[in-house]
Amino acid sequence: MKKKLLKISLVGRTNAGKSTLINKLVGEQISIINKKINTTEDLIHGILNINNIQLVFFDTPGFKLDKEYDKKKPILKRNLWEGINISDLILFLIDSKNFKLNENIEHLKKLLEFKKKIIVVFNKNDLIDKKSILPMIKELDKFKKISNFFSISAKLNKGINYLITNLLNNSYQSEWLYLENEISNKNDIFITNECTRNALLTVLHKEIPYNLKINNMEFKYLKNGDLKIKQEIEIENPRYKKIILGKNGDKIKDIRIKSQMCISKILKCKTHLYLKIINAKKN
Repeated sequence: MKKKLLKISLVGRTNAGKSTLINKLVGEQISIINKKINTTEDLIHGILNINNIQLVFFDTPGFKLDKEYDKKKPILKRNLWEGINISDLILFLIDSKNFKLNENIEHLKKLLEFKKKIIVVFNKNDLIDKKSILPMIKELDKFKKISNFFSISAKLNKGINYLITNLLNNSYQSEWLYLENEISNKNDIFITNECTRNALLTVLHKEIPYNLKINNMEFKYLKNGDLKIKQEIEIENPRYKKIILGKNGDKIKDIRIKSQMCISKILKCKTHLYLKIINAKKN
C-alpha cells in the first residue's frame, strides 16, 4: 500500500484550543496548555499515523493581528506564517463560546491570501447550545471558499474522529516526513523544558514568564528508572529572581512541584527536578 501524507496548520486566536486539540490528535501531551496569551512559541509538529497515511499537524502561535505585539514578539509571527506556508491545509480553530464575527472575518481574509484549502473548526461546543453554531456557519460561509465546517470539543474528545476522517480523505500520495513511531518533532528535553515554562506561566505574573528562558543542564534516567533533571531558569532582569523565589522560596517550590508532576505524567516515570535561577549572559 503506497504511503500518503497531509500537512495541516492549526491556526486560531490564543485560547481557541489548538494545543488541546493537537494533544488529543496524537494521543500524548506534546504542546503545553495554559490560559495565558501565546503559551505556544515554537512551531510544534504533531504526527498521527493511521494505516498508510501520515497526518502532520503544526501547532502555531496564537493568531493575533496586532502590529505592536508583532514588534515585541517577531518569532511568534514568523512561526505562525511558517506553519501556514509549509502546510497543505489550514484548520482555522474558533472558540465558539467567544465567537467574534468581525475578528474571524478579518482572520479569514488573511488566511485566504495563502490560497490553501481551509476547514473551519468550532471548538468548545460543550460550552454552548449547539444550535447557535448554525448562524456562525452561515456568516462565514458567505466567503464560499471554506472547504468544510466541523463542531468539536477538544477537551472532551467529541467530534474529533469525524474531523480526522475528513483529513485522511484529503491526503495525497507521498513519502512520510517522520518515522512510524514518532509523534512529534520535539524531543523529551524540549517537552520537559516546556513543562517548567508552563509552571512559570501558571504561578507568576503575566509579564514575567515571557522574558525567561529554560535551559536543560542534565537529563538522566537513574538505575531505578527514575528521571533526574536539572534546569536553569535564565532571567534578563535581576529583580525577577526575588519574584520567582517568592516569600521563603514558596513560589519556586510551587513551580518545581507543578513541573515535576507534569513531566512525570507525560514521561510516565518518577521525576526529580532541580531548578536554578541564573542571570542571562550579556553579549
